[in-house]
Amino acid sequence: MLLKTVFSGFGGQGVLMMGYVLAWAGLHEEKHVTFLPAYGAEVRGGTANCTVVISDEEIASPVASSPEYVVAMNYPSMLKYENMIKSGGTMFLNSDLIRQHPPRVDIHVVEVPANSLAHELGNDRSLNMVMLGAVVAVTNIVSQEAVFKAIETVLEGKKTNIIKMNQDACARGAAFIAEKTSERCCHA
Repeated sequence: MLLKTVFSGFGGQGVLMMGYVLAWAGLHEEKHVTFLPAYGAEVRGGTANCTVVISDEEIASPVASSPEYVVAMNYPSMLKYENMIKSGGTMFLNSDLIRQHPPRVDIHVVEVPANSLAHELGNDRSLNMVMLGAVVAVTNIVSQEAVFKAIETVLEGKKTNIIKMNQDACARGAAFIAEKTSERCCHA
């Protein structure tokens, strides 16, 4: 298994944190992992992206020229990465900020209202963990348990309620996917 994921969005959406937590989750499952953040104009409102590669074997390059998964937290990110994603891959869209699908018919699209779900939880800043929970639920790149452990690792030294809030947001993203899957299967 070798899976490449690109996370992209505005600075302030927690894009780099999503990738960092996923990378740690891979390490907790004893996989080979690379995490490649793109630094530059990541100031709040600028753009941010990172690439995470997770594999059962050594990884030759941290660069993901044709990733299996792209997480687009805003419309410019969707436009930037829609042609890069591997045929048969999956693009996750923050449907609160992206109102249309990419025109490609050879990829899967998963819409997650990350902003709305985070708001329902009472913390708008947790939209990144909501989205990460959804990504992990669809892809099974790593287990939800590994993500929870990674959140503890990454936020070590923070207040317990901050760790729990992020874990709850991640669980809400996974639950959203389960609800969506249940609706699709029951209304088909």
